[in-house]
Amino acid sequence: MSGYGPFDGFTIAAMVLAVILSALVSLIGTSARRRSIAIGEARAADLAEMTGILDPKQLLAEFGPPDMGRVWRSVTLHDVRRARQPQGWLMSSDLVDYCCVAIAILSLFISHTLMYGALVFVLCVQIGGWVVASRLPK
Repeated sequence: MSGYGPFDGFTIAAMVLAVILSALVSLIGTSARRRSIAIGEARAADLAEMTGILDPKQLLAEFGPPDMGRVWRSVTLHDVRRARQPQGWLMSSDLVDYCCVAIAILSLFISHTLMYGALVFVLCVQIGGWVVASRLPK
């Protein structure tokens, strides 16, 4: 891609590796958050990442107050899916992460300008998810 022999394709391989690693970390984190919600141990950070609701007051309005241990025991995964916003899709959607990995792997085998554009797009999606996640309430 660069035209210089030893580094030809290095940029593509680095982008593919970054997308795959980012998606794997996101999938692992989403799985842990989903598990804590399923067993009734959902904390504010879990609900904020899964729904994309960044304001604690909106979390209270959506799910009600937590119990004395600051845990929402009555929230289900269905409630979380119903309250999901676009930021939640960026941070914690398995479908988005699997599609990013698929496009990254395909770009290793298909050499086309549109595929490179798709690779840049999924890299931006992964970066966008991390940027939004940095604004989560603690």
